[in-house]
Amino acid sequence: MLTKLKGLGIAQWIAIFIFVSMGISMIFITVEIFLAPVEQTPGQPKVTLRSDYIFLLFECVLGVIILLLPTILSHRFKFEIPGLVYILFLIFLYASIYLGTVQKFYSTVPHWDKILHTFSGAMLGAIGFSFVNLLNNDKHVVMKMKPGFISVFAFCFAVTLGAFWEIYEYTFDGLMGLNMQRYNLSNGTPLAGRAALADTMGDIIVDVVGSLVFVLIGYWALKKGRPWMINFEFKKKQPKEGGAK
Repeated sequence: MLTKLKGLGIAQWIAIFIFVSMGISMIFITVEIFLAPVEQTPGQPKVTLRSDYIFLLFECVLGVIILLLPTILSHRFKFEIPGLVYILFLIFLYASIYLGTVQKFYSTVPHWDKILHTFSGAMLGAIGFSFVNLLNNDKHVVMKMKPGFISVFAFCFAVTLGAFWEIYEYTFDGLMGLNMQRYNLSNGTPLAGRAALADTMGDIIVDVVGSLVFVLIGYWALKKGRPWMINFEFKKKQPKEGGAK
């Protein structure tokens, strides 16, 4: 057991740390679900309601599932995740779900939401780049895609997932009375017109900027054959010698 632990890399230790953080948070949140009030008392200071804790629990469970997803997919489809991409993914997961939602960084740290959207745009652009490059390097794929096509796909991939995230926020704002899209002020006053759209459009814009910056760098690197792009490449797992075919 100790030998296995010593063999873990930095990415695995980060993943374990996030898993433990989420697990401890889920225990405390579950307790708070039974203790928290169901409704806000009129005229009293705003408190965290039971529905808020239910959403926090949902976010933590979702975070654990997303945490395990890369490992499951890599085993299922026989590919290796680049260490740098995996570490960036783990940092984003921890910063968005644990720090952002559980520790309330979204409401207490200025521009935390926009920073993460910019970061996620670049990260998703890198993942989109890597997946297409994986196909490009596959000997079973006859057609070889040019850097321009790979770049356009990576950009569209990142922006599309950013749009799906906004749909997720809109859906749960409606179902659970949340304010993830910032259509209300902190005191509950509803915004109107362009002001109500500012947060959502700002998120989409920084998603586009983050992904575009990485895609342009990636396009230039592919055209020039820069070796550092190898750090972002997914690779097919090679069968072990003497293993079953």
